[in-house]
Amino acid sequence: MGSSSGVVLEEVSSVDLMSELLRRMKCSSKPDKRLILIGPPGSGKGTQSPIIKDDYCLCHLATGDMLRAAVAAKTPLGIKAKEAMDKGELVSDDLVVGIIDEAIKKPSCQKGFILDGFPRTVVQAEKLDEMLAKQGTKIDKVLDFAIDDAILEERITGRWIHPSSGRTYHTKFAPPKVAGVDDVTGEPLIQRKDDTPEVLKSRLEAFHRQTEPVIDYYAKKNILAQLHAEKSPKEVTAEVQKALS
Repeated sequence: MGSSSGVVLEEVSSVDLMSELLRRMKCSSKPDKRLILIGPPGSGKGTQSPIIKDDYCLCHLATGDMLRAAVAAKTPLGIKAKEAMDKGELVSDDLVVGIIDEAIKKPSCQKGFILDGFPRTVVQAEKLDEMLAKQGTKIDKVLDFAIDDAILEERITGRWIHPSSGRTYHTKFAPPKVAGVDDVTGEPLIQRKDDTPEVLKSRLEAFHRQTEPVIDYYAKKNILAQLHAEKSPKEVTAEVQKALS
């Protein structure tokens, strides 16, 4: 017995099948949630989204990944998106919303989804609402990872990476034993181009300019929860659970 995703069920171990069945049974009692995460780079969205995904049995939708997947799968929308990308144009809002619409119909999104990196403008937020309304659903909660730019600068500009292993260090929070050198190999550490103060400043300016109106849009709908993203990951997780309960 095959399945449309190309996985042959007979070849999946009994343990994996049982654990997936148990997961689905546990998930069936969870309330449906349709969430949006908004936050600047380094605000901790990447840390919290896998926890939320597992706790509430949601699918995680990062628009960049979904676009690449649609292009690779050569879906009708993916082909259109590729045409725009090849011309160096931005993919239209309607196309992105269409790709989200396709994605949320998958079985993994049955209990709802986490949207990350979209919407970035009020027009996108309105188009998303229209699309969900046609399906008889709506966004339940928007989590705003609010954090002071100065704290972000310290978090991000202190990051150093060992390129071949992907090991990360932080000059203040997780320094290497010897400054600028990987603990294991003794090879030099590098800083990502995006992690410099100049790049961060322009990224944050763009983020605030674009997303402040989106945050206001959801605040007016009374579905915005502001998190204190400068707190420790454990404390932020507790705030998330409280906001979603």
